[in-house]
Amino acid sequence: MKKQYAAAALLASGFVFSQTGNDSLSSKSIEDVVIVASRKPTKISEIPGTVWVVQKEKIQEQAKSGVPIKEMLAILIPSMDIGPQGRTNYGQNMRGRSALVMIDGVSLNSIRAISRQLDAIDPFNIERIEVLSGASSIYGGNATGGIINIITKTPSKKGISGETELGVRTGFMGKDDHDFRAAQSISGKGEKLFGRLGIAYQQNGGVYGADQKQLLTDITQTDLQYNQTIDVLATGGYQFNNKNKITASLQYYNSKFNGDRSLYLGENLGAFTTKNPNLLEMKDGFSSDKNVGTERYMGTVAYSGNDILGGQDLYVQFAARGEKLGFYPFPGTVALPSGNLSYMSSSQQNTYYSGLKALLSKSWKGLNVTYGIDVDFEKFEGNQSVYDIGKTMSSGGLINETKYSLGRYPANHSKSYAGYAQAKYNILPKLQLNAGVRYQNINVEVDDFIGSVQQTQVAMGYGSSASAIPGGKSSYNMTLANAGLLYKFNEQHQAWATFSQGVSLADPSKYYGIGVYKLNTITNNWDVTSSINVQEQPLQAIKTNQFEVGYRINKGGLRGQIAGFYSNSDKTVAVDRKTFQILVNDLKLRNMGIEAEVSYSLDNGVYFGASGLLIKSEVDNNGDWLKQEIYNASPSKLVTYIGYNIKSWSFRFQSLQNFKLKDDINNVIDGYNTSDLMVGYRFDWGKFNLGIQNVFNTDYQTIWSKRSQVLYAAYGLPALFDYKGRGRTFNLSYTFDF
Repeated sequence: MKKQYAAAALLASGFVFSQTGNDSLSSKSIEDVVIVASRKPTKISEIPGTVWVVQKEKIQEQAKSGVPIKEMLAILIPSMDIGPQGRTNYGQNMRGRSALVMIDGVSLNSIRAISRQLDAIDPFNIERIEVLSGASSIYGGNATGGIINIITKTPSKKGISGETELGVRTGFMGKDDHDFRAAQSISGKGEKLFGRLGIAYQQNGGVYGADQKQLLTDITQTDLQYNQTIDVLATGGYQFNNKNKITASLQYYNSKFNGDRSLYLGENLGAFTTKNPNLLEMKDGFSSDKNVGTERYMGTVAYSGNDILGGQDLYVQFAARGEKLGFYPFPGTVALPSGNLSYMSSSQQNTYYSGLKALLSKSWKGLNVTYGIDVDFEKFEGNQSVYDIGKTMSSGGLINETKYSLGRYPANHSKSYAGYAQAKYNILPKLQLNAGVRYQNINVEVDDFIGSVQQTQVAMGYGSSASAIPGGKSSYNMTLANAGLLYKFNEQHQAWATFSQGVSLADPSKYYGIGVYKLNTITNNWDVTSSINVQEQPLQAIKTNQFEVGYRINKGGLRGQIAGFYSNSDKTVAVDRKTFQILVNDLKLRNMGIEAEVSYSLDNGVYFGASGLLIKSEVDNNGDWLKQEIYNASPSKLVTYIGYNIKSWSFRFQSLQNFKLKDDINNVIDGYNTSDLMVGYRFDWGKFNLGIQNVFNTDYQTIWSKRSQVLYAAYGLPALFDYKGRGRTFNLSYTFDF
């Protein structure tokens, strides 16, 4: 059985070979085999941990009913927070901590922690999503809350095939309240050669809340109003024989602002300068000479071989990724001799990644050993445009033409080398021991950097020069371990207890590059008086220890999984509310909770279920455990659903309840409930899907909005960050397969 699955998929800090080589694999066996938990194809019944698989049918049901991927994952994955409705997935944690996101095993997380990993692919090109909840020690950094692996589509049947999709979405609340989408794929599959090309296009209009008022543009992390998305994904492969296979993929993704309407800050930025929320409004006439959006390309080449090098299975993957991330113009204040001056600026942040992963696996009677290496290289550059002040003021922040091109964050280069080994041993016929270790060395080189504030002051004539905060090299090692026991009552239900370690890394671009400056009146130079720099404050890894017990059952129409977890770390990452610098505090953080899902399917086509996360997050403050602040703590949630499949019809009603979260300094994320209705009808020439999101037109503030009001409290203008959830919205789509 292992050989049959070995060519199916491999995920690498991982790799993945999508299941294309064996048509005999049933949908059930595909669902039962994942790579996310152990970096090689493994049946879920063999995994001592909480694993979720979202199959293509579930993804398409949600997507074709208008549910975006961030919201979809919050509904379908119990451990995942309810995400923002804009471009970012900032703060969308798993089990209260950060998640590692991958496409076909290629990490989208960078050492520069920008939260756009889910602004990366159109659901049209997704085959399935595998999720491992909780800290993982075999994938390296940023997997302290869990791992999401998005597996892309490849041909599902022999010969020529394809898929056409058309869709429209609207809330009928304004003349621009409409989104359009179109997607097309063409696939070919022979005895040895296969390939697929998928292209998805979407153009969004304005977004309105339940009160029929247009939502304010999110100028912090950018949103998806008037956004145009193009996702082009080409995949292919060649099966040399039943033991050797090579696959490759190439993706181009471009999601950018494509409109002329945005947030007006009042004449001379009056809303910002006078803290007057009544001056904020959405107006036409927006323009910027810098791209606002996400542009990404990614390529992979992977090889799998069986019964080589002494009867081992070999998996090798090379990947490269480049991305250019542009942000909205944002107001700021700079100190000049004449007084404080308001202005607008925006940042452009570019990342270039390449990596090599190699894995070997060998099985003996009752024992399996997997071991391998990861090599990763990354470069980051962060710049900013300061816009023409005269045009900014006269247009209320709508017209943005670059006057100065300056540095925003220090550039850095990172090199990571890691080795790992993972073993599985059957102690008894029903009792299995899993254990492993990972050793990783990371080298980061940070460039010298003049503080961005001082660069702006010099550009505007205040001071003639400025000294650089020294860069340098920082190197650190980490060793992570895991161990778990799995008791297999049978193939239908298992219980487990595990210990696993994960690690998070401080973002060097926001950790360094900020200093205290003083103007030298003799030299007219801004001198650095103090700074956080590489020599004095070397980077460090923050290790998380997680303990978990769980149970799952898959018998007849009953499916269920429940896990209790406790994770702790001896340090926390915080954000300075004035400079937005990343801080590492010697404060212990602990998360504890339960995640679960149970569902039941009847023979007559009716199914129903519920899932949820109950979580508590606390920080140790001199021996007292205080609630973690809401800007990075996770609320509890509950999802319930009921559906009915009969002949050509399908129906699903789902409800999402976010529970109130309050910290010890009286910041509150209010609870709210939204519900969705989905109807599908299949006929000879395709399928229609009708979706109604937020059926009851609930008026609510998004979780990200409340978090941003806390993070940007120093601006003294909460209304600037008041983002409502989208009101009742209708989505109609048509799909044709051939």
